[in-house]
Amino acid sequence: MWNGLTGLSSICGFSLEHIPRTAYGSFLFQRNTAMSVAPIESIPPLSSDLFYDILRRLDGATLASAACTCAALCSISKEESLWENVCSSMWPSTNREDVKSLISSVGGFRKFYADCFPLIVNKEVVEYQHNNHLEYPDNWTEAEYYGDTNESESISPSDFVSIVDIRFKEKPICSKVLWGIPNANGYDGWFYNCPFRIDMLTYADRDDNTDGVVNLSVSDGLPPITSLERERKDGKLWRELHEGLQLSWIIVNRKIKQAANLASWSPLGGQRHWPTDKDFVIRFGSVLPAKDILPCQVVECILIMKFRVVYTEEDGVQTTLKLTELSMQLEDMEGAHVNGRYSLHILKEALSSRRSKNYGEVLESCHMYSKAQNELKEEKMRNETRLDRLCILSGIAAFMTFWYCVL
Repeated sequence: MWNGLTGLSSICGFSLEHIPRTAYGSFLFQRNTAMSVAPIESIPPLSSDLFYDILRRLDGATLASAACTCAALCSISKEESLWENVCSSMWPSTNREDVKSLISSVGGFRKFYADCFPLIVNKEVVEYQHNNHLEYPDNWTEAEYYGDTNESESISPSDFVSIVDIRFKEKPICSKVLWGIPNANGYDGWFYNCPFRIDMLTYADRDDNTDGVVNLSVSDGLPPITSLERERKDGKLWRELHEGLQLSWIIVNRKIKQAANLASWSPLGGQRHWPTDKDFVIRFGSVLPAKDILPCQVVECILIMKFRVVYTEEDGVQTTLKLTELSMQLEDMEGAHVNGRYSLHILKEALSSRRSKNYGEVLESCHMYSKAQNELKEEKMRNETRLDRLCILSGIAAFMTFWYCVL
């Protein structure tokens, strides 16, 4: 409380240095003291420019909290430039002029932050029933399939924009923007019936000789690795990657003017040395609603980031990794890839799904999905085991019947 008085004194223009700390209670409640204190009415109000200068130094969560304190801060906190600064600090890709125009067209930076800062949470996984089956007639027209006969309101791959940012130990290392979905032109194309996948890296990005290559080295905070053999034993490099990497994958639909962050921000898992000794796969993602779209009612959005070891200390240079994959795909509860047609519906539903700022709640929803998925796999294995036993018993019975008839 004394610290609060000290801060107040600096604003009001008088000193509290000569007041004993044991006497601060009487200072608050006794008006007739020997000290000369300026009345509240005489305190000059702080200028809006000063308030603005203070607020522009805050992060998004603190700025939103400050807006709730008084009418003056609430009014100033609505300035788009403040939220533009917040977004550019959190997502460097929003500094691009084309992305700025996109954000302005879908409601501005303040709305963009409110949509994309909280992560998607889906706790309806437990409602999944293994015996649910949804049937989709093959003779549906395109308008009937999409549930809307208005062609202007149908879902198009070109409506979606991917805004991706990667950080390592809070330092931005990669920003990518992809307009539309690659190779998804035409409703009769292969995209709608083949597994859905978005790959953010082009072949040029994977080339060692281009400027688009994303590398991580000791100068970025990686631990020096003497050899891959040593890494297989202690896993030091893997731990640093798993703990230091952060991913934001924002999907924006330009037509309906909505956006959402499909990433889990921190890794959910991964694999070491797969498919080769030099590869490290880091997995992010979220659980997306698929009600009335797929029988399982929920799907998993899997975001893969793969790094390959280029150099170790034994090569005579500092340890260096290269980003070789940055992709998105959707899988149902049985682990099957969702095709492009269903994926467009699921992505659209995700833009209006429930979200939370509590990261523990986000992890809980992902763990619930993994648990339900494991239970489904175990049930399938039990069914297959029962079927195998039935086939064996049927074969034995048929064999014995045959020999009984022969003899």
